[in-house]
Amino acid sequence: MPAPPAFLRRGPFREGAFTSALHEPRTVVVLGRWLGAALLVCFLTGLTSHLLQDPPGWLAPHLPARPVNGYRVTQGLHVISGLAAIPLAGAKLWAVYPRLFEWPPARSVLHALERLGIALLVAAVLLELFTGLLNTLQWYPWPFPFRQTHFWLGWLATGGLLVHLAVKAPLIAAHWWRRAAGARALAQRRAFLAATTAAVGTVTLVTAGQSVPWLRGLDLLAPRRPDLGPQGLPVNRTAAQAGTVTVPADWRLLVDGPRPYRLTLLELGELPQHSVELPISCVEGWSASARWTGVRLSDLVRRAGAPPGSAVRVTSLEAEGPYRVMEMPAPYVDDPLSLLALRVNGEVLAADHGFPARVIAPNRPGVLQTKWVTRIEVIV
Repeated sequence: MPAPPAFLRRGPFREGAFTSALHEPRTVVVLGRWLGAALLVCFLTGLTSHLLQDPPGWLAPHLPARPVNGYRVTQGLHVISGLAAIPLAGAKLWAVYPRLFEWPPARSVLHALERLGIALLVAAVLLELFTGLLNTLQWYPWPFPFRQTHFWLGWLATGGLLVHLAVKAPLIAAHWWRRAAGARALAQRRAFLAATTAAVGTVTLVTAGQSVPWLRGLDLLAPRRPDLGPQGLPVNRTAAQAGTVTVPADWRLLVDGPRPYRLTLLELGELPQHSVELPISCVEGWSASARWTGVRLSDLVRRAGAPPGSAVRVTSLEAEGPYRVMEMPAPYVDDPLSLLALRVNGEVLAADHGFPARVIAPNRPGVLQTKWVTRIEVIV
């Protein structure tokens, strides 16, 4: 392609527009290693979250209820690595952006396809990180469904990254190990990488406290303090939002199975009570532990005549919402730590925490710990 006309050779298109010695392969490879590791952790933990929230039929009976803090750890890592990837992505794009203005923009069909693939990769990564950040704030200013879009963007970004690595493998291999450089260039590179490391470390330290208890004192920029809220726990969906502030006077829990029965709140309280220490862990990355007291789910379904290995469908009092009805696979139902909780931290559940009764189970996303329970249906 011909050189651009003189009137276009301005700004980033002018000769010598990019003077920094840091726009070079070694810096890009080092940043790429860090960013690739963050994106890989983010993708694998995000995939774990998706499978726990919406497992395919063949997988649901095999989901593990242990370790108890499994979802707390994986989703915490998901949000931490995603936030850390934001400054890393910015640094990586700064190091390579002169290539966006090279001329000719396409030297061949293969080169054009390569640049198109890079454009799709960058767009997918930036959109994935941007929407994920806004999800931690529970702000959804777009018309498309977040969770499904986030899931497929993750696959698109990861696939694009693998293709990009394959195409650039020779260049990456050539600059993987430290290469000789002038003293001034080496000092600049080290300073830039140190500044990037400091930015990533700062972002992590001031946001990870919503997931990591011993960093809670530094939780300055995270959207949640997990120790703040009614009864010492945060609330995502309040009773007012769900329309469950007032519980019907004739509320009964229906346990539907081979031998269905109903229980009043007083009758529930007269059944054997158990207390467990379990976390609430939400997709936004925050988590908090509490002591829950109530009736074992396994005791309730056995009384309804269901055999071990039975799954259940739990229905909430709320009139609408994507998680008003929740299915719980058998490994969770059978686990002795899974409760229909009536109390938290020694107090009767507040309306915002699910009064009169809510589900609490180990290794489950918070959106599946159904509040305001009115029906438990055995599904064998």
